[in-house]
This record gives sequence, C-alpha cells and structure tokens, in this order.
Amino acid sequence: MQLGVNVPNFGPGTDPGVLRDWARITEGLGYDLLMVSDHVAVTPDVAERYPEPFYEPFTTLSWLAGVTTGVRLGTTVLILPYRHPLLVARMATNLHRLSGGRLVLGVGVGWARQEFAALGVPFAARGRLTDACLAALRDAWRAETEDGAAPIPVWVGGHSAAALRRAARYGDAWHPLRLSLARMRTILADHSLPAFAPRIALRLTGTPVDDPDRIAGVGTIEQILDDLDQLRLLGADTVVLDAYHGDPEEARRPHAAWRALTEVATHWRTAS
Repeated sequence: MQLGVNVPNFGPGTDPGVLRDWARITEGLGYDLLMVSDHVAVTPDVAERYPEPFYEPFTTLSWLAGVTTGVRLGTTVLILPYRHPLLVARMATNLHRLSGGRLVLGVGVGWARQEFAALGVPFAARGRLTDACLAALRDAWRAETEDGAAPIPVWVGGHSAAALRRAARYGDAWHPLRLSLARMRTILADHSLPAFAPRIALRLTGTPVDDPDRIAGVGTIEQILDDLDQLRLLGADTVVLDAYHGDPEEARRPHAAWRALTEVATHWRTAS
C-alpha cells in the first residue's frame, strides 16, 4: 500500500517557496503521491475554508513536476463541471506526458453553490455534468492513446449513492474523503467498486481518541498506524494523508504538518 500527501495549494502564507518545500519534503520522506485541491472562483463560501491565494491545480502540479523526480502528482479532487471535458482531457494528458506518466486525476462534483453561480454552471446539474464529463474524458483518451502510453488513473470522490455508482462505472478507484473506518468498511462490503484509495485526516494527539465516530487518521501515532493497517486489510491501494483541518491560519504554519508527516513516515517504514 502506498501513502500520499494532500498539499495545501491555498491560504495565507502559501507561495511558490512553500509549495516547493511541501513537494521536496513529501518526496524526501518517501511518500508516493502528492495531491492538491481545486477551486476556480474563490467566492465567499469557498474563501471561508480555502482562501486566496489559491493556486490552480494543473498549473501547480506542472510546476511541481519540475522540482520532483518520481513522486506521483494528483488532484483531490478536480471539480469536473467547472471545465469543458476536452480542456480537462488535454491538460491532463499534457501533464501526464510531461511528468513521465505521474498524474492521478481525482475528480468530484463540487459543493460550493456560489462558485457554481459565479462560473455560470447549474449547481443542480452537477452530478449529470460530472457523468457526462467522465464519459467524454474516456472517449477523448481512447482516441488519443499512444501505443504503450500509461493511462491516467481516475479516482472518483464522494460517498453518496450517485457517487458510488459513478465510481463503479467510470473510475479506476473510489476516493472517499475523511470518513470513519466503520463507514468505509460498510460501503466496501455493500458495493462492488474498482479499487480503493481513500484520503484520511492526519491529526496526531497526545492521548487516544475514544470517540466512536472518530474519523480515520485522528488520534495517537498508534491509532493512526492501526488505521493504516486496517485500510490495507480493506484493500486500499493508496492512502492520502490530509493534515489541513479547516483553519486557514494553518497555512502559515506548515512545519506542524511536516512534523506529523515525518512521524508517520518514520513509524510506517519501521512497522512495514
């Protein structure tokens, strides 16, 4: 099982130097995958949690591809209804080829009503538009695939009934975000899904967290390592760690996240 890192590409204090440091630390610690988020119009509902500056994911990952060597690069998640599918297909293909086949395209339907309105995209149609975009991506890539070229993995986010159907039909993996182990275990038992690549929290605590609704990745290092073991037993191909917890001021203090990632990487290598 591989481990990845969700890198904040937004917020006060985030600049090219900090993003470069995130990439080098992620790769230097031996993580396998570096992922970033997506928003286009930072409307008030977005800014409350993910404020400016917000670095566009394809641009950011293209730049980070040049300062890394082998770590995979991905989106968690690209909001498909915001862009024409042929534009997404071309940008993703170019990034995949220029990076040496390192792209993972995590996708989702989106949640920010004000952002949808600003972009002129109907919020109520986002599920249908996402399905249409995924079908168009598959058609575009089928037509463009070169002999021997590695396909771009598509991870489908969400855990609603529609999202699970979408993952089963169009995805190479189901990519749930910040769920409890119990919830993920139940969904995997009840649905036939192509593969499993969750994004979990990363919040280290000094004492065990006994909340029965504890989401995966929150607790002592022992609890987090056990979460990773349980996810491996559930068949996870990759687990992405997310050390951002919703306070934009966290972006000014990346060293706390880096220390947590270092502790997990050190213990995981020892345990494995």
